[in-house]
Amino acid sequence: MRLRKRLMIATLLFLALAALAVFVFLQQPVFGADPAGSRLERIRHSTNYRDGSFQNLSPTAVMAEGVSPIKMMRDYLNKSPINTPEEPLPSVKTNLTTLPDSVPTIVWFGHSSYLIKASGLTFLVDPVFSGNASPVTFFGYSFPGSDVYTPADMPPIDFLVLSHDHYDHLDYRTIVQLIPTVKKFYVPLGVGAHLERWGVPADRITELDWWEGGTVAPGVRLTATPARHFSGRSLARGRTLWTSYVLNLPGYSLYLGGDSGYDTHFKAIGDKYGPFDLAILECGQYNVDWPSIHMMPEEVVTAAQDLRAKTLLPVHWAKFALAYHAWNEPIERVTKRAAEQHFPLTTPRIGEPVRVGVSYPRDIWWNSQTKTDPEVLSKN
Repeated sequence: MRLRKRLMIATLLFLALAALAVFVFLQQPVFGADPAGSRLERIRHSTNYRDGSFQNLSPTAVMAEGVSPIKMMRDYLNKSPINTPEEPLPSVKTNLTTLPDSVPTIVWFGHSSYLIKASGLTFLVDPVFSGNASPVTFFGYSFPGSDVYTPADMPPIDFLVLSHDHYDHLDYRTIVQLIPTVKKFYVPLGVGAHLERWGVPADRITELDWWEGGTVAPGVRLTATPARHFSGRSLARGRTLWTSYVLNLPGYSLYLGGDSGYDTHFKAIGDKYGPFDLAILECGQYNVDWPSIHMMPEEVVTAAQDLRAKTLLPVHWAKFALAYHAWNEPIERVTKRAAEQHFPLTTPRIGEPVRVGVSYPRDIWWNSQTKTDPEVLSKN
């Protein structure tokens, strides 16, 4: 009896120390902060916030029904042998301070980070330049060759736009380095709490709910639109919103997709704001175990069609291995479906400029043996 009592006390002590260690670990700045005060009060009035968290337009489970930890471990152990590239990725080092802006020009930095220069303004979307898509430095490494750009390479930023607070889209170390160069931050509801903790003045942060937006400069309008995903940087999900954006520029319209599973919101956005000159949509980090929160590559083309986009720029690949597929499988599959549908797309290298309506890179740089359907090339 005495031994059992000692074991019980030791177990309780261990659990208490473990809980304390987790609590202390989660106090690090990288985890940001939960919305509070007037920010939380505004969240509670959102029609997209129910039962203590934000909700998708359609019922959405993060994991498919019936997926067990054993299956997830088996999938992890059997992931593609080329889950990461065998060689450093090719890239183009562009001088971002001298980009032309007579038409919107986009420079993709791998995964979901990209810069847009248009009408004398510079937009930076979901920048992650720290080399990790993780709160710790020993997990979520970026691919060799994908980190040719750093915060020091960025020009002064008029608008830094964030889609949600996951680590592969909102990077603490990157944001802290960029704060002095950014005039204004546009983020989904609640995400401003993270930024304020990291030193961004509250008057430089604008939070948006779905379908909210406004004029951010003469002739330029930014509108937050729905996405099908989730949020969270610590143990809780849904305390902040996730979103896509419509960016209206003089003579042009762009769709900035963020992360999203396929759903009817793409058609609703296309009907309300389309057609779009360019849709920037995620095409990687998918799995049959989480089919509702990320699109399969074939669905990406369907989403672009729903949006009434003229050209598709596939992102969310070529920097991090956050799923189990081959690193280049997303672009192979989306390119194949686009060719079958005769749908125009552009496939720039990291750092290679895309000039809307003028220059759409289409080299198959990830696989020199693959050919592009000439009918797709002729569309633009």
